[in-house]
Amino acid sequence: MTNALLSACAMSALALGIAMPASAQTAPAAGVPSSPPGAAKAPAAAEATDEPTRDIIVTATRRNSLLSDVPLAVSAVSSASLSNSGANDIRQLNQLAPSLLVSSTGSEANGSARIRGIGTVGDNPGLESSVATFIDGVYRSRTGAGLNDLGEIDRIEVLRGPQGTLFGRNASAGLLNIITKQPSFTFGANGELTYGNYNAVRASGSVTGPITETIAARLDGVYSKRDGFYTDAVTGQRLNNRDRYFVRGQLLYQPTADLSVRLIGDYTHRVESCCAAVYVSTVETYDPTPGAAGTNPEHDYASRTNRITDVMTSMGGVFPGGVYPANMTPYNRLTSDTPGRSFRGKTTDGGISGEINWKIGDIAVTSITAYREYKAEAPGDVDYSNIDLLYRAADGNSFRQFKTFSQELRLQGSLFKDRLDWLVGGYFSNEDLTVRDNLKFGSQYGAFAACRLVATINAAAVLRNPSAPGCLSPTGIATLTGAFGAAAPIFINGLNTLSTVNNVGDNNANYYQRSRNFAFFTHNIVHITPTLDLTLGLRYTHEEKTFRADFTNTNTACPTQQAFFAPYLTGGATPLPASLQSLAAGVVNLTCQGNSSSALNALKLSDKRKEGEFTGTAVLSWKPTTGVLTYASYSRGYKAGGFNLDRSALGQPIFSPTDPRQFGGRGAGFGTANLQFDAEKVDAYEVGVKYTSRRFNLNVAAFQQDFKDFQLNTFNGSVFLVQNIDSCSTDLAGADRDASASSGACDPNNVRPGVRTRGVEVEAAIYPTRNVAFTAGYTLADTKFRNNLVGRNTGAPLDPALFLLPGQALSNAPRNVVTSSIAWTPRLGSSGLSGLIYVDQRTTSDYNTGSDLFPEKKQDGFTTVNARVGIRGPKEQWAIELWAQNVTNTQYEQVAFSTPFQGSGSVANVQAFGGTANQTISAFLAEPRTYGVTLRGKF
Repeated sequence: MTNALLSACAMSALALGIAMPASAQTAPAAGVPSSPPGAAKAPAAAEATDEPTRDIIVTATRRNSLLSDVPLAVSAVSSASLSNSGANDIRQLNQLAPSLLVSSTGSEANGSARIRGIGTVGDNPGLESSVATFIDGVYRSRTGAGLNDLGEIDRIEVLRGPQGTLFGRNASAGLLNIITKQPSFTFGANGELTYGNYNAVRASGSVTGPITETIAARLDGVYSKRDGFYTDAVTGQRLNNRDRYFVRGQLLYQPTADLSVRLIGDYTHRVESCCAAVYVSTVETYDPTPGAAGTNPEHDYASRTNRITDVMTSMGGVFPGGVYPANMTPYNRLTSDTPGRSFRGKTTDGGISGEINWKIGDIAVTSITAYREYKAEAPGDVDYSNIDLLYRAADGNSFRQFKTFSQELRLQGSLFKDRLDWLVGGYFSNEDLTVRDNLKFGSQYGAFAACRLVATINAAAVLRNPSAPGCLSPTGIATLTGAFGAAAPIFINGLNTLSTVNNVGDNNANYYQRSRNFAFFTHNIVHITPTLDLTLGLRYTHEEKTFRADFTNTNTACPTQQAFFAPYLTGGATPLPASLQSLAAGVVNLTCQGNSSSALNALKLSDKRKEGEFTGTAVLSWKPTTGVLTYASYSRGYKAGGFNLDRSALGQPIFSPTDPRQFGGRGAGFGTANLQFDAEKVDAYEVGVKYTSRRFNLNVAAFQQDFKDFQLNTFNGSVFLVQNIDSCSTDLAGADRDASASSGACDPNNVRPGVRTRGVEVEAAIYPTRNVAFTAGYTLADTKFRNNLVGRNTGAPLDPALFLLPGQALSNAPRNVVTSSIAWTPRLGSSGLSGLIYVDQRTTSDYNTGSDLFPEKKQDGFTTVNARVGIRGPKEQWAIELWAQNVTNTQYEQVAFSTPFQGSGSVANVQAFGGTANQTISAFLAEPRTYGVTLRGKF
């Protein structure tokens, strides 16, 4: 879908008033959290009359304010909008907020949120999210915590741009502020029962009311279960099922108008089989005219059947979606997984928090204390095929666990006859992160790896015998001997050893990280005149991370191969002929994939890093009339650096840990230098205008954000690369686009931000009558890597695996997004009955879903639609609703990735450098159409 078409669609939607429900919603009739005692009160929401209310109250600035009075790009999604759209977790906010994109990948326990095209990629727990998630004022360690069922929600605020002077934890790209419904001193209860296709059952309920005159309580619970969206073509098992429950209890103690204490405890339990993936590309490409530029270099390549999939087929591999050159059908949602290997794992998430709001004289004090534990097991058949290549056993010994204590304290008030509205605060958190990995090669890995190398020499199937040592048939042995002469036995010996690498690997690789963070922040609004305000915010953050790791691995073949081939590789005593050296190196690399080696067992790593950073904001806002707000702002944001919690980043597995050629000759021995990444920083500029009238609201914001040391996490099919991205102010003459790891360095004095996002956001709402609401949103975000990229602020060369990045859009960063909705709740006669007709849609332009930007991972533009129709009883005491998500059954990928250990390179490599590329590509698909019926009741 072209950008021009999307832009036209956006303008048409705005002209018609069909729109985004996140921008300006009807004010909730009840349940709006009050300001801290003594804080300024927002204007009262309109009473329920025939006239529609125009705005909702938000706490984005830690002060209760009408959304139209907040000089900040913030969207607010009410509980009614969440209910109408069928949103149970933060992923479904995508339909309601055009600048937001939330996706999940290798596990339901992990998710990535992006705002304005900026987010943290992948599942590496060592990276914090650029978009922070808060629930009832408590920071959640990773975005994946928001993938739980959220229970009864009052509203969700989506703050765009860097945050840090108002919330406990800082964030470089934005923030999700989730506010749940609090206890009420009026008794009430509600329940909901849903049944849908895929045998989906969801039951939820809540009850609230007074215990005494000063204490109120609330209890919320959710249970949901659903069959998976995938079927294993080998075993018939359903995958990506849902089986979870959630409970949250609250107590509210309010002895006086000046004091309230809110205690919250919650627990989530999930045992689910997630996440399966399907093949979306199995093409092998090559350069048919090596050394010749050709008349059209971008198309000077050819495709053929992939020798990787040929090898897998010869070993019993099943490709239910087809392989090249057949038309692939990944959306039949048939997978092929190794029998006996399971994705089924347990995730638990729970914690307690206490919030105190206390007015002491003219000062309002807020304290939020919390402790949380989060543990997610990570089993899986992680080669995503029925050939047993790579797995984590479903025995509970592969997991990530967070234990987090946090304390936030804020004081606020006013001075100088209310000319200064001030706020100061402090924050402390202590987070203990444990990652245990038991990633092992499967029972067929050795044969597959050996056959893969033999196929690299010659694709002819007659050379291969998967059941023979080294995967060599008699014809294969004869062919190698004839080609390499006396050197052939050396290579054949390596293949024979490689074929024994089965059922070995990590036997508890442990990573421990303690993160201690303290910060002081202030946020002050100076009322220069009755219509002109100056907001000034400042924050100092101190971050200290202590890291240690130890390894136990059963792959003894790796050090054996490293020692065996050391004399024959470049720099060795008796090097092999050049024609055999790369193949010998391939034997070692396949034996030691991802640094799976018992040679690391004696290695115990430890390190510490400290950071201190000032950030802040300045906003000038002006209200020339009652219904118009204009503002201009500057913000500086920050996200801490840390450690890549993946052993594959330690170095090149071809060399032993003590070999002087380790790290390409840049130093011997394994250390933590390759694991570290620097803090991400951003300078953000924004101008905006908000217009509010009785029947029409319009918000427009233009922004530019420059990110320095942008933290990029990339999986290249074998290892995870975590690299800071910057650019050079001097021309690198294409050295950032070549295949060399050493070219493209930059003088550190010439390093500048490497990522820029800029664009325009438009949000509108029309309320023609009390019972009709049209809302619309359009985001144009040009989110790109700059040219002349380098690997970090030292000016180090960019990793050659990222050669496609310079000048291109970031992954999962569509240029254009349009959202729209219509809600109609007509009265049905005079009996008190009412109806509901609701439709929303999201239209997205093309984008790439892979952080290395391989063209095979591109997702074409698409539109998704949700709809709901129902009848409601008097005062909405009961309701029956028919609903559908993804009504048109739009088929698209959440994230495409290089399938582990199954080939290397993209068609882009061939176009740029020649040679052959045979990396297979898999994808986590988005959910198909779902539909069902929901019954509601309350009293």
